[in-house]
Amino acid sequence: MTDKFIFRFVAVVTVFVILVVIVLNRHLIPGPETPPAFTPYLPMLNAILNGTCSILLVTSLYYIMHGNVKVHKRLNITTFILSSLFLVSYILFHYLMRRDTLYGDANGDGVLSAEERTAIGGLRTLYLSILTPHIILAAGVLPLVLLSFNYGLKMQVEKHKKLVRWTFPIWLFVTVSGVVVYLMISPYYHF
Repeated sequence: MTDKFIFRFVAVVTVFVILVVIVLNRHLIPGPETPPAFTPYLPMLNAILNGTCSILLVTSLYYIMHGNVKVHKRLNITTFILSSLFLVSYILFHYLMRRDTLYGDANGDGVLSAEERTAIGGLRTLYLSILTPHIILAAGVLPLVLLSFNYGLKMQVEKHKKLVRWTFPIWLFVTVSGVVVYLMISPYYHF
């Protein structure tokens, strides 16, 4: 496959995934009236997948820094598979859930009372300051991951190394911040 084809494929996949996430987050495609019983467990599964990916990414970096390309490659393939499972689970959750969860919404009514706003104070600002770059970088890292994998699997080491200098820290931030976001929002889930 030519680089031109790969770039087009990565662009199509990236745009498709971003559009699906936007459509589901805006509830433009209604999910079922009653979500399946497993739905409340999906956010925790997503956090576990993200946390595992964080550990695998750091471990992969360790192995490549010690010259073990074989283990590095296996760890990254595993991370890619787990991140793909995360994406499927994330999309499924947002399809199945018909309402959003607001940080600080103790009643689950979708409206923050004055007492709730006062009680959470700067924590909501902190939550949003983590969530916002998490969302932006999660969208941006997808093409970087796909292209990095392409170069790595083809053993185009110089191209791979050059791109991974950007991909690795962004992907690691996204996986770690995904866990933090889950830990901060999970007390406000009302399933």
